[in-house]
This record gives sequence, structure tokens and C-alpha cells, in this order.
Amino acid sequence: MQRGAELELPYLTMEEDAFAANPFPHFARARAQHPWLARWVLGYVVTDYKAVRDLFVQEHRMRMMYDSIVEIMQAKGTRWGDFQQRHMLSMMDENHKRIRDVLAPSFTPRAANRNRGLMQEVVNDLLDEWLPKGAFDFEEFASYFPITVMCRLIGASPDVIPNLRAAMEAIGLSTSMDPRWLPAMQEGVVTMEIFVDGLIAGRRAAPRIGEEPDLLDLLLQANASGGMTDRELADVLIFLFVAGYDTSKNMLTLTFWELLDRPDMYRRAGEDHDYAGKVVAETFRFHSTTSSQRILNEDIEYRGVVLEKDAIVWFPLSVATRDERYAANAENFNPERDRSNRHIGFGLGAHICLGQYIAQAQIHEGLHAICRRIANPRSPGPQGYRPFPGTWGLRGLPIAFDQAETSKGS
Repeated sequence: MQRGAELELPYLTMEEDAFAANPFPHFARARAQHPWLARWVLGYVVTDYKAVRDLFVQEHRMRMMYDSIVEIMQAKGTRWGDFQQRHMLSMMDENHKRIRDVLAPSFTPRAANRNRGLMQEVVNDLLDEWLPKGAFDFEEFASYFPITVMCRLIGASPDVIPNLRAAMEAIGLSTSMDPRWLPAMQEGVVTMEIFVDGLIAGRRAAPRIGEEPDLLDLLLQANASGGMTDRELADVLIFLFVAGYDTSKNMLTLTFWELLDRPDMYRRAGEDHDYAGKVVAETFRFHSTTSSQRILNEDIEYRGVVLEKDAIVWFPLSVATRDERYAANAENFNPERDRSNRHIGFGLGAHICLGQYIAQAQIHEGLHAICRRIANPRSPGPQGYRPFPGTWGLRGLPIAFDQAETSKGS
């Protein structure tokens, strides 16, 4: 049995901008050198789908990394640093379960399906506004869709979105651990704290009477009954806004990008609602956007290798099922493929993404409407890429197109 520190493991330059442009060949080369483990500047990287799943079963032997992220960024005592150490993903055990239990009823599969009509309304209203332009940045367009849905669920006016986009974009870079983004992340947290404090104060001053409770009403009820503190209430709202903005926007943009060179799939996704859902599932297998990270509380042995106590371990969920060992013709984008090895783009374990059903539903509804109403899209390609270790995705996707004759209600 060998200790991980003694192994000559492949090295991944995940911190470099060039890596983000096409990370997949790097992981394929790493797996050719070692079947499941690599290194980068901040610890180990698990490169194998089964290894990710097997190690997450032992998540109780690990802890979250947000305290260390703050230290690495030299941001202890700052507004951004304090938020990183407080927010929901940083919580463990009973505190995490307490907050998650408050939110869970609003994020079930049934709740997601109940809101599909709202999602369809939002994306069609946005298309009504943007289609007359004849050309636009699809990533920018996509950013307005999931966060408008979240605004409607929480009871906030979508008019706030333009002023909050930069803040949410910046906070979404938090786990990239790149000091270049720290000033923007600091400013973003301040902006969001001011906004949610005003949102809470406004609702308390003018409660909604005789209406079905929205998500903000439910959170305020939990706060009033002692289920969460004032600080936790504000932090949860920031977390929901950022989560509702970043990952879904990036995944919708990646899905659209994959279809640009596949016109038959694109047309079918607009004609066939079920097929559009298969396209979304395949994009999550093919790309996803996130990586999880943990710190080991003790030595953990796996496949004859001991990963040492206090080691940082990265789980790049975005590459786990793009592997020939777990998906036949893994480099082939095939919405009709067998899915016996399901993607893990929303994570695993106690911290699995709470909003996964909402996210999948809105990307599904958004893609179907977009493919139905935007005809013959074309693009020179992405203008750039987000850092890989954080929430990966495209940074700018200019498109031109024709307007389809299909009406939005068809």
C-alpha cells in the first residue's frame, strides 16, 4: 500500500486560463497515467467516476473547504471571507440539516414541475424582448432566465437583475481561488447583502395578505419561529440568488453551444419536448460545470492508495462521465444514449445541490422554447471561458439567427 504523497501522479494545470478552454484532453491523459488520481497546485484530483462515487460514500470522514479557501485567498475577516465561512455549503452536520430542511419542500421534483408554467412564461417573455435584436450574446441572454425565475419564486422584482448581475457573476467565481477576482467578489458580497437586507425589510414592512406564501414568506416564517437567525436568513437568500443565477446560466449556454453544430438535434429539441430533456441530460454528462472539494479528517485508503489526513481532494464532477470506461463512445454527444451511469453534475452526499430539480426543469423548458423560436443560430464561438476549478462555463457566446415562424405558444 502506498501513500499518495509517494506516488508519481500526473499533474493538472487547472489554475491556468488555457486549461479552461478544453479541460477534457488533460483529464484523459491523466487517466492514462494513473487510473483515478492526479495532482494540481492545491491537492489531489480524483479523475474517475467510480472513485468519485466510492469516496463520497465516506464523506463523513471529510470536511468542507471554505475556511481553507478564505485562508488561501488571504481574505480572513473580509465581507467575502465571512460569507464564505457562513453560507449553506460551508455548514456541516446539524446546522446544515436544519437550514436544508427549511428549504427542501420548495425544491422537490413536484415543486419543480409545478413551476414549469412559470419557467415557460419567463423564457418566452425574454425571447419576446431579445429576438427583435437579430443578434446578441447568448450567455448574457441566458443569465436573465434562471435568475428571473428565482426572483419570481422569492417574490423579488426582476427589475433588480441588471444591477445585481455583476455581483452574482463575481460571487460565482469564489471557488476558483484566483486572487484576480477577489476585489470583485468583495464588492459582490456587499452589493448582495445590501439588496437582501432591503428585500427582507420591505417584506416585513408590507407583508403579503391573502396570497399563497412564496419562498420569502416561508423563510420569514422559519426565521420568526426560530428555525434560522436573521444572519442565516440573509445568507440563504444570497446563496439562492447566486445559485439560481450561475450554474443554470452556464449549463444552458453550454447546451446551446453543443447544438450549434448539430442542426438536426437543434430542430428536434424545438419540436419534441421530451427530446429536449434528453439533450439537457446529455449535456450534463458531456460537460457539467462544477467541482466539489473536501479536506480529509483522517487517512483514507482507496484502491491501495492512502490519501493523507488534512489533504485537499478535488472532485471535478464535470468530467466524471466523459470517460470511455463508463460511457460508450464518451466523446460522442448522443442524447439517446444509455444512461446506466448517471451524471453527477449536481454533486453527491449531504451537500448535493438542493436546487437540482428546479435547475433541470428550467434548462429543459428554456432550451425547448429557444430551439422553437430561434432558427438557424450561428456563432463564431465562445469569447472566453470561466476558470475551471470554480463554476466552469463559457464567457460570452455571440450569436446571429433567424426568427422562427413558430409562435411562442406552439
